[in-house]
Amino acid sequence: MTIVALVGATATGKTALAIALARRWGAEIVGADASQVYRGLDIGTGKATAEELSGVEHHLVDVVAPDEPFDAGRYARLADAAIASLRGRGRRVILCGGTGLYLRALVKGLCEAPPVDPAVQARLSARLDAGEHAALHAELARVDSAAAARIHPADAQRLGRALGVFETTGRPLTDWQREAEAGPPRYDVRTFGLGVPRSELRLRIADRTRAMFARGLVDEVRALEAAGFPRTLRSLQAIGYRQAAATLHGELPQEAAVTQTIDATRQYAKRQETWFRAQSDVTWLAPPCTVDSLDDVLGAFWGAP
Repeated sequence: MTIVALVGATATGKTALAIALARRWGAEIVGADASQVYRGLDIGTGKATAEELSGVEHHLVDVVAPDEPFDAGRYARLADAAIASLRGRGRRVILCGGTGLYLRALVKGLCEAPPVDPAVQARLSARLDAGEHAALHAELARVDSAAAARIHPADAQRLGRALGVFETTGRPLTDWQREAEAGPPRYDVRTFGLGVPRSELRLRIADRTRAMFARGLVDEVRALEAAGFPRTLRSLQAIGYRQAAATLHGELPQEAAVTQTIDATRQYAKRQETWFRAQSDVTWLAPPCTVDSLDDVLGAFWGAP
């Protein structure tokens, strides 16, 4: 059965629409968010609450502890298992999330780029440990602009991987990924993008960020650190958590943390939109997008609700 995927930038309303569609069509949601997989990262990742879900099943959320390794390969394996289980129970599947790399790994398979040379990896790791993220990101932009556009300078793992592949093979990681995409898809997926006018999205991001801090994002970070998860973990370097930790430790007034989070989220949303706009298989939905407005579209391949 065809899978529906809802994609787009943060704060475009993907989760709310996915929940409404799941209720209408007897579907369950498989998340595709690189931060929502971590237990305890709730407020800052925008996870749907139990009240919002109201009985709708949302898979691939709260999968691992904040200090556990997690990557696109593991995501694809867990998503495969979830989809197989849903299909076995006759349930429709809605993929929902803004982590394009995870969705690509699931639908098109993982990139078969060769491993990075250990000497190259060691040198890049040393530079990252020394805080040369901005310089390395600038180097990546010169040799693989597409990868640089989707990788944040603070994302040491992906930054080191992309540069390492280029320095090891002489070919950009993007080239290897395009070769992987040339094969047949692993699933029959209809992908719909939620686009929101830039001015409205900026307001949504600002409102949501302020609401997250008001709901207790700093206290959430305090609880995570008290549970033994240091702020240096990759999971806690996510946008919002990094700024909330700075407030918790007296390094940044909360209002400044809110402002920095808004700015960083807007930049991230722009990278997300760039990623998804470059995908030829995405059908963009004109706002406002409602459950009723999608009945005919989904009915063409799902039949009747």
